Amino acid sequence: MSQLQLTKIRQNFGRERVGDIESVVAQELSKLSAAIKPGASLAVAAGSRGIANIARVVKATVEFLRARGAQPFVVPAMGSHGGATAEGQAALLASYGITEQAMGCPIRATMEVVELPSDGLKTKLFMDRFAWESDGAIVINRIKPHTDFHGSFESGLVKMIVIGLGKERQAFEMHGFGVHGLRDLVPEAAKRVLATGKILGGVGIVENAYDETAIIEAVPAANIWAREPQLLALAKQNMPRLPVDDVDVLIVDRLGKNISGTGMDTNIIGRTHIVGEPEPESPRIKMIVVTDLTDESHGNATGIGFADVTSRRLFRKIDFAVMYKNVITAGFPDRAKLPIVAETDREAMDIALRAAGCRDISRARVLRIRDTLHLGDVLVSDAVLEEIRGQPRIETLTQRAEACDAEGALSPM
Repeated sequence: MSQLQLTKIRQNFGRERVGDIESVVAQELSKLSAAIKPGASLAVAAGSRGIANIARVVKATVEFLRARGAQPFVVPAMGSHGGATAEGQAALLASYGITEQAMGCPIRATMEVVELPSDGLKTKLFMDRFAWESDGAIVINRIKPHTDFHGSFESGLVKMIVIGLGKERQAFEMHGFGVHGLRDLVPEAAKRVLATGKILGGVGIVENAYDETAIIEAVPAANIWAREPQLLALAKQNMPRLPVDDVDVLIVDRLGKNISGTGMDTNIIGRTHIVGEPEPESPRIKMIVVTDLTDESHGNATGIGFADVTSRRLFRKIDFAVMYKNVITAGFPDRAKLPIVAETDREAMDIALRAAGCRDISRARVLRIRDTLHLGDVLVSDAVLEEIRGQPRIETLTQRAEACDAEGALSPM
């Protein structure tokens, strides 16, 4: 099996981009002008994910509010992230360039919450104390498909209004209901939060397939319910994807928490491993090999359970205590189950090819990617290349080359 050869191709995805971030933010926020009163103390909610240009969007929002006589301040809206401490959440914001000095306004971080009327909701309802005591809040978040479920509202403004601003208390309440909590209860909770009038609106960000800012749109509170699903549809259209849906073996060079909260993006690999929930219909991948863990994960190999085979190199990097705490807290322990551990990349690949039933190597459908975040350049086997050759968005970059070197390590991409 080790004679497998792969060819590098490039997928050219759509690349709509926002040029002048600050001008677009100001133009969009004019939709909320009627709700911004001089002297009003306004909370600007920023989250814990690495969103392109997030510091610029937050600062532009702060400057727009101040120009209209308001008194803005930033609050972390990230549930239990940052170690579920005020200091940890402020540090996370700082790591994205969101500091008091850079933003020119206070950053008020607390884990204290105010309990709101739940009006028959299955869970209690909470909001960050500083946000609740303000004259109004504007939430800023990227809108994208969720890695655990699909619905009208996934990752976006509605989720941030409820779980982000609800801090650890709200995250604990919702995660206790598993997927039902995220998919069904979060929107119901958002209705109740929006009914308080505390949320003035949101700034939704959609990224393109290259993790660049494609859309920035301010949405008044009254329009969030109708508009967010439309922005989510645009986000799904902008997502990168594998070049084919039917794959015998997918080789992933690395997984990591900085790649996806699930280590590997479930929307890309077509696996979720959630008890009681159906697996995605596509892509259809028989075997997944993952060979390394990012340094930024600090040993947290959450998502290794999606793989069928891994390498000894990755195995040695796992901090089991950290990984197990992550998956147990999230309620998805299957994502930490260990696959077969191979001594070399070649052995891992050979095991996967055999398990996928690839007797004739010339017909094996194999893909190799750097990670699930970077799908522009992909290594493909001959069978895949023959299928996609000639497609307008596909560009062939190299000649065929051995998949592994003499020592059994994957050849450089």
